[in-house]
Amino acid sequence: MIIAAADGSSLSNPGPAGWAWYVSDDIWAAGGWDHGTNNMGELMAVLDLLQSTAHVDEPLRILCDSQYVINSLTKWLPGWKRRGWKKGDGKPVQNVELMKALDVALKGREVEFEWVKGHAGHAMNEAADERARAAATAFQQGREAETGPGFPASLPGRGAAEFTVGQVDEQPDLFGDAPAEDAPKPVPGTAGPRQKAALVRATRSLFEGGARLHPEFVVQSAAGESATTPWPKAVDGELLSVDGLGPESALVRARVEDRLVALVWVELPGGWALRLAALS
Repeated sequence: MIIAAADGSSLSNPGPAGWAWYVSDDIWAAGGWDHGTNNMGELMAVLDLLQSTAHVDEPLRILCDSQYVINSLTKWLPGWKRRGWKKGDGKPVQNVELMKALDVALKGREVEFEWVKGHAGHAMNEAADERARAAATAFQQGREAETGPGFPASLPGRGAAEFTVGQVDEQPDLFGDAPAEDAPKPVPGTAGPRQKAALVRATRSLFEGGARLHPEFVVQSAAGESATTPWPKAVDGELLSVDGLGPESALVRARVEDRLVALVWVELPGGWALRLAALS
């Protein structure tokens, strides 16, 4: 079983905010925003933890000091969905995009939540809180937050090091002669370790039919024709490379059912969403 603490922090609430999850000094992650709430941080910590461990076939115990997070995900979520993401009083659910992403991330997972009292000397909770607050402080001071090593990125039978990461312009062009006009144009760059791990997980979810699609997701044919279409439930896919496009977008090349495909991912609140699939 994986045991991890998840926590959030917001200075002024709302204000510069951070989130973090912690397994050990060698396995943790953190991040944040210029402006957010404590609840956003608490939820994002759990979401990133779920996404970071999606490739690991082990039960997960999440230690939280937030009753809001625990109750939301273990008691209230089914009712919110039935009512079209509205609370019992008819008002919209707060942090709904994070809640929807968490709903997806929890599917098929063996997860249990344990409440721990915050600021009471619990070693793992304190470690997560310290890192979340450090991230919030970094955003407050306008400097880069320390994001941590993350969770070991691997797929069954394959280590993350087996996936090629290189310059975009060193890879074969899979977009053809007529790329979609609104598609981000590849520029030289590389994906960082945590970005790469997240994209590997997202692409694996795509092959299994559970990836998040961008609201404007399109599929482009080899002839340059674009059309809006749902992604198949599951495909026989192999990830070939992960490349950087920009701070919030990335290009993944894959082989899907004997066809080469260029996948453009865009980072949205709550995780990566597939914006474009260009078929060779």
